[in-house]
Amino acid sequence: MHGDLLSGADVTDAVAGMDAVVHLVSTTLPKNSNDDPIYDVNTNVVGTLLMLNAMVAAKVRKIVFISSGGTVYGVPKHVPLKEDHPTDPLTSYGITKLAIEKYLHLFKHLHNIHPTILRVANPYGARQRVNSGQGVVGTFLYQALHSNPIQIWGDGSSIRDYIYVSDVAAAFAKAIHYEGEESIFNIGAGEGISLVQLISHLEVVLGKDIKVDYHPARSFDVPASVLDIRRAKEVLAWEPQIKLVDGLVKTVEWMQRLDNDQGSRKP
Repeated sequence: MHGDLLSGADVTDAVAGMDAVVHLVSTTLPKNSNDDPIYDVNTNVVGTLLMLNAMVAAKVRKIVFISSGGTVYGVPKHVPLKEDHPTDPLTSYGITKLAIEKYLHLFKHLHNIHPTILRVANPYGARQRVNSGQGVVGTFLYQALHSNPIQIWGDGSSIRDYIYVSDVAAAFAKAIHYEGEESIFNIGAGEGISLVQLISHLEVVLGKDIKVDYHPARSFDVPASVLDIRRAKEVLAWEPQIKLVDGLVKTVEWMQRLDNDQGSRKP
């Protein structure tokens, strides 16, 4: 299915006859959302409201929304981050994700729509777009496989929580059937590693040294973001199954197959 979130007709067609909606659309990235917050709000928040209105009209009562475990919290007061940690985003991307969360709760109150919000950490794995500028693991691996230097903003000490894509998919499968009272769940590995440590893991998996170019730190990058996933374990009966090194191996294998397939199609 193809369509535009800002097209009332497209959204109406998409939700017609559905039992639930899984909302994965985002038109911006954390790194560029501050460049044009108005565009960010118009295309993401307004677009989501159009979809919610279409759901009300079609009597679709369930929605699962992918929020951001990496941006909605802002600079952590403590780690790991629980769902009730203060939310002070440093990017328009995080602000719009949080605004959508609030509107989901409003539509629950007004129209009995049942939202489940998954604040996902840093997903990675097969089929990730490697040239989009989003996704540290995918970007790093793609550059390293093609013998290009990896770009790091800061000294590489920033700590993040990385979650393999199949574990994210499993969380969505749980969430789509969830009808309990909790509405927000952190979805991550529940463990953090620094960018420097991540590169060391990649070097082991690839069996070669990786060149790194360091650049000045960016103002919107928080020093650490690790999610507390106990609520998801206890309430959704979900927990991650893929360890980081195993996920990196799976991702490398997929990228190598992709390169081979593309190479075989060249004239």
